[in-house]
Amino acid sequence: MNTKDLKNFLDSKVEQYNTPNFIESDPIQIPHLFTKKEDIEIAGFLSATIAWGNRKSIINNAHKMMQLLDNNPFDFIMHHQESDLEKLESFVHRTFNGIDFITFIKGLQHVYTNHNGLEAVFAKYAQKDSLQASIHYFKSVFFEVDHLQRTQKHISDPLKNSAAKRINMFLRWMVRPSNTNVDLGIWTSLSPAQLSCPLDVHSGNVARKLGLLNRKQNDGKALAELDQSLRQLDPNDPVKYDFALFGLGVFEKF
Repeated sequence: MNTKDLKNFLDSKVEQYNTPNFIESDPIQIPHLFTKKEDIEIAGFLSATIAWGNRKSIINNAHKMMQLLDNNPFDFIMHHQESDLEKLESFVHRTFNGIDFITFIKGLQHVYTNHNGLEAVFAKYAQKDSLQASIHYFKSVFFEVDHLQRTQKHISDPLKNSAAKRINMFLRWMVRPSNTNVDLGIWTSLSPAQLSCPLDVHSGNVARKLGLLNRKQNDGKALAELDQSLRQLDPNDPVKYDFALFGLGVFEKF
């Protein structure tokens, strides 16, 4: 398949999967429950943080997270008392437990209180064609609060050669325009051109079959290679192809 045919094929798959029907089986449905900017981004960040494993379990546990935050996440984060955190101790999703959840609440409070919020941190450290350095600096800011070392594993660091799939997915949700009512597009200080594809086993396997990716590991170097391939297809919105790669892998077993 030549480049033109590949682009036409993938564009058709983006059109097929980048529709509201996609939301029904995806964790992106959680931030869609809210209308206030801070609630949307917090719900998105926490849902993306636990987005590994069985998708039904991810969605159920993300709903549980919101319920534990009184379905008012920003208000809970900014105004909770220490005693309010006790009910979070029982939460668990795979290796993300109640202690991690409480640390994330404190980290988010720190980001909003001292760093002007999530968008401001990512925008501050953004590079012209990448947000991978932003993720690295965000992690260091986020963990300026007291925390157990183990909790740090729940935010990946691209500068340590991680593909950082979950946080790249969160950034896609926040930055890509909402014109198909899937991604939310609430972060206007960043551009879709700066995004990186959420690289996982499904998108990685499809990308290799299509000749977009040669590296065998799904790591930071593979992400850089995939980014370069997708930017050749659409430099302004390369990560729209996440819908095509994911749909082909998960729904079509390509």
